[in-house]
Amino acid sequence: MIEVSEKRHRHGHLDWSSHAKDEILELIWTQAEEGKDDLEHLVETANEADARDIIKALEDDGLVTFKDDRALLTKKGLEAAVGIIRRHRLAERLLSEVFDLEDEYVHREACKFEHILGPEVTDSVCTFLGHPPVCPHGKAIPRGECCAKFKRDVRPLVVPLRDLEPGERGRIVFMTPKEHEVLDRLSTMGLIPGSVITLHQKRPSYVIRVGETDLALDEKIARDIFVKKAE
Repeated sequence: MIEVSEKRHRHGHLDWSSHAKDEILELIWTQAEEGKDDLEHLVETANEADARDIIKALEDDGLVTFKDDRALLTKKGLEAAVGIIRRHRLAERLLSEVFDLEDEYVHREACKFEHILGPEVTDSVCTFLGHPPVCPHGKAIPRGECCAKFKRDVRPLVVPLRDLEPGERGRIVFMTPKEHEVLDRLSTMGLIPGSVITLHQKRPSYVIRVGETDLALDEKIARDIFVKKAE
């Protein structure tokens, strides 16, 4: 349900809140992510009586265009939507990893964060979290300039496994191997998000312990495992 607040100008025209517009932009982006961009499906999913009016306001703002009953983001609209999605999914990571909120609260609270985080704060959060590629639900987080530069102005909460020192423990937050087969193999060895590992050595290969099992990993695989340090 999209919450819409509105106010009327002196001449009676509706002035849709930026939050309402942001919610529709976000919905258009996520629907396109799922391969759905027809206007009727968008309005139905929005479940908001005024959704068409908000979409029309977005068209007037140059953020949305239409083609064959499909709602499409313009270049300006795409930039705005990507920013909203990036803030929302980073907020989900922050709320999940730092505040340990239960999943039922994460999305709701992230909806609030996406409207208030500025660019610099967003990049700081991203850096703090170690530039995560996906949200807690496995959906891609759009990259930012800080990801390309991989700034370390703020000490990341989430770091590559190879950043641990021998004897340190970490809880696996996410893994990013390019080959799906590698991910399957790691899973069969007990290396999944949430697993706590202890690093024993870095050379000649990375040796870690998960549970009661010691595993040897090459540097390429260790580079794709990201952990949150554990006591």
